[in-house]
Amino acid sequence: MTTTTPSRGRRRAPSRIERAAGRAAALQKPRVILALLLLLGLTSVMLLDGYLRAEVGGDQRVRDGASSSKVPDEIINGGPIISFRGGQATTTSVPDKTIALTFDDGPNPTYTPQVLEILEKYDVPATFFVVGSMVSRYPGIVKDMVDQGNEVGIHTFTHVDLSYQSDARIRREMTQTQLALAGAAGITTTLFRAPYSSETDAIDNYSWPVYKKLGEEGYTSVFVDTDSDDWKKPGVSKIVKWATPSGTSGASVLMHDAGGDREQTIAALPEYIEKMREKGYTFTTVSGVVEAQSTGAQFPGGNRSGDQNGTDRLQAAHREATGATLYEGKALVVAVAVAEYTVPTLSAGLVVVGVAVIGRFGMMLILARRHYRQRNRRRFSWGPAVTRPVTVIVPAYNEKECIANTLESLARSTHPIEIIVVDDGSSDGTSEISREAARALGMTNVRVIRQENAGKPAALNNGVRHASHDIVVMMDGDTVFEPDTVRQLVQPFADPEVGAVAGNAKVGNRNTVIGAWQHIEYVMGFNLDRRMYDLLRCMPTIPGAIGAFRREAVLQVGGMSEDTLAEDTDITIAMHRAGWRVVYQEHARAWTEAPGSLKQLWSQRYRWSYGTMQALWKHRKSLTDRGPSGRFGRVGMPLVVIFQIVTPVFAPLIDVFTAYSMIFVDFRAALYAWLAVLGVQLVCAAYAFRLDKERYRYLLMMPLQQLAYRQMMYLVLIHSCITALTGGRLRWQKLKRTGEVGTPAGVG
Repeated sequence: MTTTTPSRGRRRAPSRIERAAGRAAALQKPRVILALLLLLGLTSVMLLDGYLRAEVGGDQRVRDGASSSKVPDEIINGGPIISFRGGQATTTSVPDKTIALTFDDGPNPTYTPQVLEILEKYDVPATFFVVGSMVSRYPGIVKDMVDQGNEVGIHTFTHVDLSYQSDARIRREMTQTQLALAGAAGITTTLFRAPYSSETDAIDNYSWPVYKKLGEEGYTSVFVDTDSDDWKKPGVSKIVKWATPSGTSGASVLMHDAGGDREQTIAALPEYIEKMREKGYTFTTVSGVVEAQSTGAQFPGGNRSGDQNGTDRLQAAHREATGATLYEGKALVVAVAVAEYTVPTLSAGLVVVGVAVIGRFGMMLILARRHYRQRNRRRFSWGPAVTRPVTVIVPAYNEKECIANTLESLARSTHPIEIIVVDDGSSDGTSEISREAARALGMTNVRVIRQENAGKPAALNNGVRHASHDIVVMMDGDTVFEPDTVRQLVQPFADPEVGAVAGNAKVGNRNTVIGAWQHIEYVMGFNLDRRMYDLLRCMPTIPGAIGAFRREAVLQVGGMSEDTLAEDTDITIAMHRAGWRVVYQEHARAWTEAPGSLKQLWSQRYRWSYGTMQALWKHRKSLTDRGPSGRFGRVGMPLVVIFQIVTPVFAPLIDVFTAYSMIFVDFRAALYAWLAVLGVQLVCAAYAFRLDKERYRYLLMMPLQQLAYRQMMYLVLIHSCITALTGGRLRWQKLKRTGEVGTPAGVG
């Protein structure tokens, strides 16, 4: 055993990279918070969109047989307009030969503009009882409605029956609709019509307290005494007939401009207006009726009067929105506009991603099967057996818990090796433990090299410089090899085109939840991928836990680079670009320790994710490389970008969209769709487990992994993207290890 120790001098000043690392570390918490806010923002946008799209059904009652014993007789038998002036309920009837034409459930982008066009053509005003969610989605229609001289009233925000709702829900429904009106047309209103209401004789003990409460707050409740029942789509003639009051009686007439197919209403409206005018009727708004009854005034011709005073009287229920109400209303409209644009865009993106993911699963299964059959044929051979000694490099930084187990596993190697432990400035006695372990095991092939802390790439490069053999195996200080691992790992070097070999990394501490999650990911996400990439000749990463290289190839590409956090990905791509072939050796297994906490998992995956982005950006010119060296740019680069960066960003939205669909669309269909996607993933995972001869019981953790692990990986990726955009570097991050992965024996 040889020990090499560099001269020790005064501690050097922090380098530029280390100072940048310090600045980057200081920014980590804000970046994490920003990542969380992005996910929360997207979720909020989708929930807002779903809330706005609450379906509006027909305006029939949903409650029958309720008592009206608490409702005053003068209300039940009174007119269709109920106000509470001075705290006393009073009703107003529509004067003879007067029509208060009202429309419910709008605005609708198809039918409401047609209604407005007809009303403008005939110079007829109307009162529209609008649904707040629809107002916020189509604010321009409401503005046109008001500018044209029509009156608006509230029909709640989500078209809910308020009779059974809490005071807080009632207040929310009214306030939100007022804000929508303020944002759309700069007004609020004092008119209200309850969903599923009809004539005043239908007021019961459930609904009466709601009208009283709203009346005390200044609202006028409007009912109907003539219902066109146009929502039943009975035909144009019947709509006109049912909307016509008997004799010369005045009427509050109900029609609909939304809530379903309203083609019959559009066809019936001109005919109805002409018929009523022929009978000498005047059209006005609800405020026009109240004005006429209180002052005895008449509106000649019955309509907008052609002056501002006339318009003001027809819109007397309107109030100008000011202050916080106006700005909150505008903010609501903007938020809804964002949701209206974002959700369809995300939906289309998810469709594309879904098709790509399913296609990738299919390609992985086909190519993985082909790879397995090819490499496990009886006559398969890389060439003459590689029996010459190789160098195993073990970079170590504060590995006192694991380094002895690592050396013990290497002592059992069936292939001749020399071992170089490069202690990168450890402060926990890693060097001394390594020497003691080597002496105790009687290992004379171990060299311990101690250097000042410079990072993992520098430690690996130091090991390569001191290597005695032309093949170097690199492993982590917390990893253990099986006795046959090195022999299996170096056999592909019988092919002179092979410059590097990726081994099969296994999770040793899979008895924990995080360990089980990573076990599934390693077997399915990494090793199944590597089989595919191997056949496509565009392997993106040789795992740091187990990889082998031709020493000349490492030196040719300049060694392990310190430019990125993912030195393993960096050098793998560099080798592709130098014309070397990189392959996967499934039979060379290494056992490593998964992070023991979510915080450590975050740190590990953040480094991987950010480092991969750095490596891809560094080697972006591979896209234009020609010949064999450009294969990674043509095939590997697009696959890695799509499936390691783009797809993970969208993946958590699958769960959010599932919840969205369950709540707002179709619960059963959404659940079946989610289970179908999970089923496809389970099939792929089960096949990967079969190829690796792993036990299937760990797949029971997969549903939970999809719900929790995927969200965390999304946040890690967003964190990495933000870091990439803002700049910054991190030094070699050391995860806390327990050393529980002692030997590979017995792991199942």
